[in-house]
Amino acid sequence: MRVYNFSAGPSMLPLEVLKRAQDEMTEYGKSGMSVMEMSHRSKDYDDIIKNAEALVRELMNVPDNYKVLFLQGGASSQFAMVPMNLARNKKADYVITGQWAKKAAQEAEKYIEVNRVASSADKTFSYIPKLDPASFSKDADYFYICYNNTIYGTRYTLLPETDAVLVADISSCVMSEVIDVSKFGLLFAGAQKNLGPAGVTLVIVRDDLIGNCLPGTPTMFDYEIHAKNDSLYNTPPTYAIYVLKLVLEWVKEQGGVAALQKINEKKAKMLYDFLDSSKLFKGTVVPEDRSLMNIPFVTGNDELDAKFVKEAKEAGFVNLKGHRTVGGMRASIYNAMPVEGVEKLVRFMKKFEAENI
Repeated sequence: MRVYNFSAGPSMLPLEVLKRAQDEMTEYGKSGMSVMEMSHRSKDYDDIIKNAEALVRELMNVPDNYKVLFLQGGASSQFAMVPMNLARNKKADYVITGQWAKKAAQEAEKYIEVNRVASSADKTFSYIPKLDPASFSKDADYFYICYNNTIYGTRYTLLPETDAVLVADISSCVMSEVIDVSKFGLLFAGAQKNLGPAGVTLVIVRDDLIGNCLPGTPTMFDYEIHAKNDSLYNTPPTYAIYVLKLVLEWVKEQGGVAALQKINEKKAKMLYDFLDSSKLFKGTVVPEDRSLMNIPFVTGNDELDAKFVKEAKEAGFVNLKGHRTVGGMRASIYNAMPVEGVEKLVRFMKKFEAENI
């Protein structure tokens, strides 16, 4: 029996996608082989990767002057690739809103000067800090944010107003809400939260930002190399890209990103409304900065938190344990999580509260 998987990543995939992949596991179309077996230079695979790119462009309304790349190394490789490719002046501004922004800044410092313009570390990253433009670098090559914070459950609702190129890690919110790509110079997302299985990273980068990497940049870390070769410079993660394509087809069938955003807002409101009224559970994020995708909550008692996680698992709600830096619980309710899953979780939480208060 399938469970309701609230993992932050790798996360649940739409059941329709898994069944489609199952049906095509041993033979894709009339190729006589699995996607896992076919050459990335073959006509069949060329159709798969080109359709995946076309769907990204359609669903995210990607302007023509942007490249869509499918890369390896996870989102963490982008922590180095961004400064290596974008930092002509070797300077960038970073907002530290969690572990991933912190790691990105630390990685960038190996190559360029990093200006940390603001941080919410003082309150365990439970809010998005207000920004003072006076703290921005006048000659920054780019301004870096983590759009949605997987661990801490915060989300940007207003983008920073900066003259620098805006760069965002959208790993845990990609295609969960409408994002205006034209406001960014570069967006990237590890697939394993909302796009597909682990192994492929989506990068959307504006044309004029390609071709000026720092001296000594490894070939595999040069966006221009991947752009010129249509993400086929070397063997890409072929099967992960194939499943990503299936997920994108599913997103389109749901009505697209705007339609999914309405469903995600409904799911999040359902859980937040309960947390706000609960006598036992409470959310950890200030209301104005709450994520639609990742919802951390606590009881205030470590033993009770552990009891909840244990009993929830027994009831079919898995991977609810919170990150060690926050404690408590975290429900990641990505696109593939049905409304029914959140409804049942809230009912279980109400029952647990009645029995333990």
